Amino acid sequence: MSSEFKHIVRLLGRDLDGTTNVVFALTRIKGINLRLANVLVKKANVPQEKRIGFLSDVEVRRLEETLGNIEGQNLPSWLLNRRKDVETGKDIHLTTSDLDLQMKQDVERMTTMRSWRGYRHSYGLTTRGQRTRTTGRKGKVVGVKKKDLVKPVGGS
Repeated sequence: MSSEFKHIVRLLGRDLDGTTNVVFALTRIKGINLRLANVLVKKANVPQEKRIGFLSDVEVRRLEETLGNIEGQNLPSWLLNRRKDVETGKDIHLTTSDLDLQMKQDVERMTTMRSWRGYRHSYGLTTRGQRTRTTGRKGKVVGVKKKDLVKPVGGS
């Protein structure tokens, strides 16, 4: 067990800064928020006030095992990010590239079934009922062109 400081700690395919607190370092992993990070650190029996660079190899391994099996930690379902999955019907938690891939598949499924949200996604519009008359304008600029003020060249 090495007690020396590690500047970079690798967890779930992500390089984490060793100088940050364990809980805040875990929030740098996509799919893990502050509340979930607090719970997972407690479940892994890792001290919360420690910097992640000062963790021993055993503590890092325990933390990685806890992060790899979030569903098996007996957490409430509202803490997971994918409740009642469409394919399996189970409550699961996705992280890193799995989360990106699943979101892309969800949008693709909505567009193929031609739901209203899928239609809005395919045309690049807002999908949650926001106002679009004045805000959310992206792309080509549409506005009023100002006239060039021509100053008279002579006297008055």
